[in-house]
Formats: sequence, C-alpha cells, structure tokens
Amino acid sequence: MNKGINKSRLFLASCVALIVTSMTFAIRAGILGDLSTEFGLTDSQLGWVNSMAFYGFPIAMLIGGAIYNQVGPKILMWVAFISHLLGLILTMTAGGFWGLIISTFFIGFANGSVEAACNPLIADMYSKDQTSMLNKFHVWFPGGIVIGSLLTYFLVPMGVSWQLLIATMLIPTVIYGIMILGQEFPKAENIVGDTKTNLGGILTPLFLFIALCMTVTATTEFGATQWVDRILGNAGAHPMILLAMTAGLMATGRFFAGPLVHRFNSAGVLFISAIVSCIGLYLLSTVTGPMVYVAAAVFALGICYFWPTMIGYTAENIPKSGAFGLSLVGGAGMLGAGLWNPIIGGWIDKGRAAAQAAGVEGDAADLIAGQTTLQNLAIFPAILIVAFGALYFMRKKIMKKAAEEKAELAKL
Repeated sequence: MNKGINKSRLFLASCVALIVTSMTFAIRAGILGDLSTEFGLTDSQLGWVNSMAFYGFPIAMLIGGAIYNQVGPKILMWVAFISHLLGLILTMTAGGFWGLIISTFFIGFANGSVEAACNPLIADMYSKDQTSMLNKFHVWFPGGIVIGSLLTYFLVPMGVSWQLLIATMLIPTVIYGIMILGQEFPKAENIVGDTKTNLGGILTPLFLFIALCMTVTATTEFGATQWVDRILGNAGAHPMILLAMTAGLMATGRFFAGPLVHRFNSAGVLFISAIVSCIGLYLLSTVTGPMVYVAAAVFALGICYFWPTMIGYTAENIPKSGAFGLSLVGGAGMLGAGLWNPIIGGWIDKGRAAAQAAGVEGDAADLIAGQTTLQNLAIFPAILIVAFGALYFMRKKIMKKAAEEKAELAKL
C-alpha cells in the first residue's frame, strides 16, 4: 500500500458517507406518512418512490463496478458526494410524485456510488481481514439508521417539517466531502484489477448463486425496515424507536463480527442469520404491544450480518470477481429490494382493503394489513435457510477452490 495513503482517514470518510446513505433510508421510512398526506399518495405510489432509491443504487454500482479498475475509488466518491447534494436538495423542493421519483433516484445513485467505491477500497486496504473490516465499515449503515430514526422521533413532535429532516443529511454529506478532499486513494493493489479476469469470476455458477441470494437477503432486510411505519405503526410500539433499536443491535453485532466469522465461517453466519431472521419476521407478524420490541430484536440479530457478510463472502471465495464483482453483488441486492417495494406497498393496500371488507376499520385494519405483509415477507428468509444451508455444507470444497484461485492470481 502506498505510504502516501492515509488508510484511517479514508476508512473514516467511507463510514461517514455510509452514514448519509443509511440516514436516507431511516428518514424516508419516517416521513412516508407525511408524504402520503401532503401529496395524496397511496401505499403503492409510496412503494414506487421507495423503489427509486433501490433502482438508482444498482445502476450506480453497475457503472461504478465496471469503471473502478480505470478510475479508482476517488472519482466514485466525488460522484457520490455530488449526487447526494443534488438528490437531497431536489427532495426538499419536490412538488409531488414525479419530483419525489426523480430526487429519490439521485439519492439511490449516490448511495450506490458510495458502496461501489468503498467496498473494494476497504477490501483493498485491508486485504488480510476483508470480511471483518467490511462488517466494521457496515456498522455505520445501522449506525446511520439510529441517527436518522432518533432525529425523526425527537424532531417530528416538535413540528419540524419533513423538508428540514431531509436537510439534516447535508451535514454529514459536507463532512465526508471535506474528508476526501486532497486525499490519495489506492487503486486495486490487493484485489484483482483486470476487468477481463473479473468477468471470468462473475460468469460462474457460485457468483450467480450469491447474486441471486443477495436479492433475497436485501428484500428480507429492507422489506420490513423501509416500511416500518406503515407495517408496525399500529402494533403498539413506536416505529422510529423500533427502527433505532433494530439498527443499534445490528451495529453492535457487526462491530463484533470478527470472532463469529472466524468461528462459523461466513457461510455458517449466513445460514444462522437466515434461520433467526425468519423467526423474527414470524414473531413480528403475530405479536403486539411491548412484545413487538422483543420480536424486532430477534429480527435485528437475524438480518445483522447479511449485507457485509455477503460482500465479504464474495471477496474471499470468488477473488477473480474483484471490485466489479463486489459492486454487482451489492447492486443485485438493491435491485431485488427495489423490484419488491411496489409489491410490498400493494400487499399493505390489499391487506387493508381485505380487513375493511371484513368490517374492520381504522387502526385495526392497518394492523391486520401490516401483519399480513410480514407473513408474506417471512417467505424470503425461509428460502435462504435452504440456500445458505447448501452453501454451508459445501464450504470446504468452495474454500479449496478459492485458495487455488488466489494462488493462481498471485503468480500473475
């Protein structure tokens, strides 16, 4: 690693950029009701607005992953910074559905650019401890959700507008812009930086399997957390406190991920996570009152390691895929979540309509709609139990092949 590179500063700047990314998820989750009221939007329409963040994300990761070997992470970080500024300002000035669609897409593009730059940057800087350091980096996704959730919880009762809540994200955006200003970045020194070789790693059954699983893990996580206000707003627990508590547990778990990964292997961590998240979603679909917090805690422990461990698994077991592979895996996750968001919104609308047709009205109808939606979402981690179970029992064969690939790459 070049001596002129300040790894600690770049890692910290990456974490602050990820805080902005996650604050966009938390604050948007907390203002969906305001957007529905102010602009007269249905839950299905809100689903389309939400989905733009998930569509912008994979597009940025696809482009960023494809050009990472040529431009390096520095350019991608500046693209993220500019897109964050543009997306946040356009959101605050949006006049309706289409304004929200466009501005949310830019925010999603910014978020994807952060991941496209920072995941391979960290894997490159910390090549001997990739999964653990990626988990520590991704501590700040739930960390930012805690910040955004608490801001929403405390500021909304004070009469603060949703536009001002969006504006709070400009502060960490400016901070990470200042932190990367004038810094030297590494350029694929400890990851495969040849696009042709990357494509050889990507066009393999294991990579395609992981990318497909990533769409399911992301939908499991974001399908519930992004809709927390609409799904659990009438379950007897404050949705923003639920979101903050869930995120806090996720951040804590990710910070101490190293020993767990070393003990169970990344495939084992994913297998256990699928089981626990399935149990968590089932509990959330059946309980009300204070027990919702208990169920949310179980769910948090389940989804805690999904995203960073999937990225780390790819870096460690499919080394030929390089930065391009890491970006495509992350992009697949957000694309999957984006595709399911309008469907989830439709589940809520249909669940409410069915409850009203049965003579249930008001908050009770919303509760039934939310619980029905959670039952549908529980199907996703149930699928993952089978998928990651197979991955775990094949781990020795996969690790042996990865070691052979790394030895082959070391000779080049």
